[in-house]
Amino acid sequence: MKAAGRLLKIREILESQEFVDLETLCSLLNASESTVRRDLSLLEKDSVLKRVHGGALALQTHDQLLDYTWQSGRMAEEKRRIARVTAGLVEDGQTILLDGGSTAAAVARELVSRSLHVLTNSLAIAEVFEQSRQIELTLTGGYLYPRLRVMLGQLCEQMLASVSADVLIMGIGGVTEAGFSNNNTLLVGSERKMIEASRRVILVADHTKFGRAAMVPLAPLDVADIVISDTELSLEHRQMLEAQGVRVLLA
Repeated sequence: MKAAGRLLKIREILESQEFVDLETLCSLLNASESTVRRDLSLLEKDSVLKRVHGGALALQTHDQLLDYTWQSGRMAEEKRRIARVTAGLVEDGQTILLDGGSTAAAVARELVSRSLHVLTNSLAIAEVFEQSRQIELTLTGGYLYPRLRVMLGQLCEQMLASVSADVLIMGIGGVTEAGFSNNNTLLVGSERKMIEASRRVILVADHTKFGRAAMVPLAPLDVADIVISDTELSLEHRQMLEAQGVRVLLA
């Protein structure tokens, strides 16, 4: 395969999945490791991807980061596994705060038959629970951000400031040594209020969210009691969290 064909193929792969390892690329492209590394370097210069240990990570556009439908389709199996582990930490009768991320929505689907009070700013999560007779559902209100299908802004934050929850289950846009971050200032505003309202904070994020900083800082690492990720999370990132007293669970 010629260079132009290889570059196009790598682009296509990273449009359908966020991470691809070097061994897989060599096999799919029928090319040597050194050739694939050169291709990745060229695409990294064009801001298509970021080279990471063992492979390449797609660089998402700002529009994709703020699109619920796109987010829901990526890393779907990892999110399902994370959701099952997270649901196992929830006790019947608790008040649960769920943010509007696609991983939190996966958790919601695991909780639909439980006896809980759920508070959320997410229309997608409200739809999961709307037919459930065991769930007492409360929506925050606020400005509806249609791309993410969440309610944000001053009214949302005022409502969150007036309540308390046993557990917050929240997705995240980025995790680095500097802390947790996300991709929208209004989103971060409501998430900070959720953290303040909750006695226990569980953050759910697949491994691709680690080692990258999203646009807006949210909170230091030690704000989380538990972080749940998938088994591809690196030892380095596990130790980074554990050094801050955060319990790490892998699904």
